Amino acid sequence: MNLPKRYIINAVTVFAVTLFFGCESNFKEVQKINFSEFVPGSDADTVDIKYTDSGRITGVLKSRKMLDYSNLDFPFTEFPEGIDVTLYDKNQKRTFIRSNYAVSYKQTGIIDLQGKVKITSETGQMLETEQLYFDQKNEWFYTERKFKLTDAKGVSYGQGIDFSKDFKVINSQRVTGELEAEE
Repeated sequence: MNLPKRYIINAVTVFAVTLFFGCESNFKEVQKINFSEFVPGSDADTVDIKYTDSGRITGVLKSRKMLDYSNLDFPFTEFPEGIDVTLYDKNQKRTFIRSNYAVSYKQTGIIDLQGKVKITSETGQMLETEQLYFDQKNEWFYTERKFKLTDAKGVSYGQGIDFSKDFKVINSQRVTGELEAEE
């Protein structure tokens, strides 16, 4: 029995198309099984959160958007549109923090600030960098990124710095700039 070549080509084409569309449906089902949802447990627009300790305000956080991922194994809160934070010390002196993006990790107490991070103390010290971490438990900032530090003594640039939230203790690395020396 000799089948025409055209008939064989048509039969193979129909078989291949059927196989392709049949597998696509199955493939989509397999994808759904292996897909883990990564959606926030809650979200909020225009947040204004006040942190207190023994009735005293220790911080105020403002953001246009907050996504809470406390439903995950490693919970975190994301601020995709940035944050404005005011920290208060025991004498009510303020430190102001601003960044274009932030993530707060609940288990570690670390906040990752990114994008035009700017920290200003009430006494006029200012630090600018692209990424900065804040250890909430120890009230300590640190980065390995390039930074610009401005204070009454002058302006310095460097790469890598860590400091207390009140700027009283500053450890910087690879520093350049002009500073006024104390005599």
